[in-house]
Amino acid sequence: MTATTPVLTDSKTLNEVVNCLTENLPIQTQGKCEQQNIFEILIRAATQRDSIENTTKVLKNVPTSNDIRYHLEKYSDLSSLEEALNKALSLPLANRYTTRATENCHRF
Repeated sequence: MTATTPVLTDSKTLNEVVNCLTENLPIQTQGKCEQQNIFEILIRAATQRDSIENTTKVLKNVPTSNDIRYHLEKYSDLSSLEEALNKALSLPLANRYTTRATENCHRF
């Protein structure tokens, strides 16, 4: 794995997580610093147990760590942000498993 490869190597999974976050946690951005970039950097930093600063240094053609922090500072209540993140990430999984369980029940 190279330094530019995200830890979530399955692109479908990474896209689902990024899409989920984008839909549920809108961040007003402009220019090079788009929501998708921010979430991809945060996901990579979290899964690598790395800092935002080091992650942005390792990756190419991404916003700076200062750009990322600027947008994160828009959320002043971190407890509410954490709650919203957990809710956003758990909803698709619950819906997916409920649907699959229902589909499997109809097969029998």
